[in-house]
Amino acid sequence: MLDETEADRPRKRALGAELVIPVGALVFTLYYFYTILESPWTAQASAFFIGTILIVLVLIFIGLTFRWVAKGEGDWSFHTLFEPHDYVKIRLGLLALTVGYIAVISFLGFTITTFLFLVLAMLLLNRGRRAKLSLTLAAILSVGGYLLFIVAFDTNFPEGPFEFLMNGIL
Repeated sequence: MLDETEADRPRKRALGAELVIPVGALVFTLYYFYTILESPWTAQASAFFIGTILIVLVLIFIGLTFRWVAKGEGDWSFHTLFEPHDYVKIRLGLLALTVGYIAVISFLGFTITTFLFLVLAMLLLNRGRRAKLSLTLAAILSVGGYLLFIVAFDTNFPEGPFEFLMNGIL
């Protein structure tokens, strides 16, 4: 009988890789809770409601992950983060866009930075196709975010040229 080589055996589920986004979401949500303590109660109420649901779901997923590892259905590896290899560049591009968003939001403001991030992320994910749709969706979502968070909820997001212009008009 021939021994199975490591390459022939099916890999266990890479649960470490599957935890990257949920753990990131958990950390971000806790940070977000901290930053909105001085916000109006309407912003706090909706943020705490949605954030609490997110935290509960992440904790359930983490609990299931421990169970799957204990049953031998997965391990703590991260190998699927780097597979398939042609997606690695896209993932690194999204990471760079996220870091760029954080770096420039205090200069360009919430609306313009969100618009640029969304356009570039959609173009990256679509490999440059459907540019008009990406521009349209980004415009609708960023202006919608402005209207919801800044106008309706009076949230203290970073202001830039768009917000200053709108403050002058409104």
